[in-house]
Amino acid sequence: MTGGGGLSFRRGDLAAIVAVLLCALALGLALWARAAGTGRVVARVYQEGKLVGELPLDREASLTLTGAYTNTITVRDGRVAVTYADCPGTDCVHSGWVSAAGRAVVCLPNRVEIRLTGAPGVDAVVG
Repeated sequence: MTGGGGLSFRRGDLAAIVAVLLCALALGLALWARAAGTGRVVARVYQEGKLVGELPLDREASLTLTGAYTNTITVRDGRVAVTYADCPGTDCVHSGWVSAAGRAVVCLPNRVEIRLTGAPGVDAVVG
């Protein structure tokens, strides 16, 4: 240290600071790339236990299934719903729109299940 209250840098100080900043930048880019790559949620549609369709939630789509009853599955605005059903009770239609991985919509009378798979969304940020 020098007199006068100032700080003096040694030869390796600048190199250490640059190394820490580069490591922080690399870590930040790696985390950002990982989050961007896993954010895709897909609706997997099963009828009678068999996979009959995969609908990515980032593209608008519609799928109509017939069996004992008819179901129309619609993907719009990053979410999916059964928008038409002629089954008794139409509980699948009343389930509404879902978008989070891990959620499901089921039509028991027509033996249809829609499972959302992919990266789960953020539930809360605590800090």
